[in-house]
Amino acid sequence: MFSPQDKADVLTEALPYIQKFFGKTIVIKYGGNAMVSDDLKKKVIMDITLMKFVGIRPVIVHGGGPDITGFLKKIGKKSEFVSGLRVTDEETMEVVEMVLIGKVNSEIVNLLNQAGNHAIGLSGKDASLIEATKKFAEVHNSGGRIEKVDIGHVGEVKSIHARALNDMLDNGYIPVVAPIGVGGEGESYNINADYVAAKIAGALKAEKLLLLTDVEGVYKDYADKSSFISSITEAEIRRYINDGTISGGMIPKVEACLDALGDGAHKTSIIDGRLPHSLLLELFTEQGIGTEIVK
Repeated sequence: MFSPQDKADVLTEALPYIQKFFGKTIVIKYGGNAMVSDDLKKKVIMDITLMKFVGIRPVIVHGGGPDITGFLKKIGKKSEFVSGLRVTDEETMEVVEMVLIGKVNSEIVNLLNQAGNHAIGLSGKDASLIEATKKFAEVHNSGGRIEKVDIGHVGEVKSIHARALNDMLDNGYIPVVAPIGVGGEGESYNINADYVAAKIAGALKAEKLLLLTDVEGVYKDYADKSSFISSITEAEIRRYINDGTISGGMIPKVEACLDALGDGAHKTSIIDGRLPHSLLLELFTEQGIGTEIVK
């Protein structure tokens, strides 16, 4: 049980960080178990609300893969993946838009508004926010060479038109973005939310990009918890990817962080979204909780 003095100490520890981030834009990639667990979901909403009310300008970019997979299963359609990317034909793309925009995005917006915020949901198609091009999966063929495979409406970010986001932020709103881009002919593309968050963070010159994940951060050896890396540079990341220290699903996350830094974001962190109030712990405590990736 915390004493009144303990509570006061927590607040005073947070004060310099509240001052540091006041008026600054922070982009949050919201995904993983923090989107699935109702309890964690409430705590994330509370964290974002507190951030907003102490003068931070949050932008939310969300995923929704499990919801998409679940709905496809309901209609009898099997989810297929190539090199970790969802094969997205016309029918699947319709489901992706319906689930991400109609269900996931609107739920997050509603929860934020119920908590006293003014949130607005949008996809990359609104105000041409996310201009996208087709992304091909890369696989090794029988000869060992890399071959590009067309997997449908899967895209990558070509450019971010951030005016709408800046207008919302300047007028006190919290933008909540579904990672769907629009092509040159008006076609829709399903895009990895980590990369969308990174490109938005870069376009907004955000003070920080926070990627919520289902792991504590980056380790030299995941089996050895003492090998946790609290801060890592681009050169170290490239070395660790080459030697296999960083592998699998962590690669796109660290690469997204590097993209954000390269495009103009000031700092990036990968943090454990399974930990209650992980956003506040990362932003407003001296130690933080995740792996910070720096230039």
